[in-house]
Amino acid sequence: MPLHHLLRGVLRLWRWLLPALLLMLGLGGAVILNWPRAYLAEAVVAPAETTGVAVSTLISANGLTPGSLLDTRPGGNFAVYLSALRSPEAAAMLARDTAILADLAAQGEAGLLAPLKQLLGLGRAPDGDDVERWLDRNLAVTQSLASVTWTLELAHPRREAALDALVRLHGFAEARVRQDLMAVAQRRIAALEGRLGQERDIYVRTPLFELLAQHQRIALVLRADEAVAARMVSGPGAPLRPSLPNRPLLLALLLVAAPLACLFLAACWVLLRGSQPPRRAGA
Repeated sequence: MPLHHLLRGVLRLWRWLLPALLLMLGLGGAVILNWPRAYLAEAVVAPAETTGVAVSTLISANGLTPGSLLDTRPGGNFAVYLSALRSPEAAAMLARDTAILADLAAQGEAGLLAPLKQLLGLGRAPDGDDVERWLDRNLAVTQSLASVTWTLELAHPRREAALDALVRLHGFAEARVRQDLMAVAQRRIAALEGRLGQERDIYVRTPLFELLAQHQRIALVLRADEAVAARMVSGPGAPLRPSLPNRPLLLALLLVAAPLACLFLAACWVLLRGSQPPRRAGA
């Protein structure tokens, strides 16, 4: 079909396009304006390895490996820290120490499908799996392109709960890295002390004493330093008003998408009508 015939056919449908456009704008605007709002808590962290007196530099005899400055991927203790933020253990901690289960239950009761779930008997109390899925959806970890910092963002319907959960997640991930390193150091110290209690050769005992002193220093540094994997650069903080979803941006996108969708549907209708074979007279 030629383009001018297509445009002419679309213009003939203006009596149907205008009500469809108004209906689409009304329904879309109602959904956007009635969508549940959430607060976005933010914190900026940096890998502890970026500082000269970091734990990783004090407990390791090796400095930065060649080529590590060109690799932007997280590594070392900071990579373990980022993985621990979304771990099942972190979700279990939130379920145990916060009111996230009650918040998820309240959100489920206020949902549009809540009456249908109750009618079908599908309603159930939230559990640890729900908290883990909620954490995976609402926690965002973004690397800065201009520096070595990372931004942690957590969305929650209540501002105080968002700040508290973000602080607890940071503390949990930091403590997880510290506990793992401390456990390794203590096991090695115990093994070295047991070997020294049995060894009588002076030439073997001397390197064992040096190795024991190194691991004792590691344990001392781990107990003294507050930041093992990540240092809190800024935050946590959250705006006084809910920021999710971004209603002005969504309404602007709706004003652009709704007319385009109506025109596309009208063009499809004209093309489908134009591709039908003509009816015979008297049929």
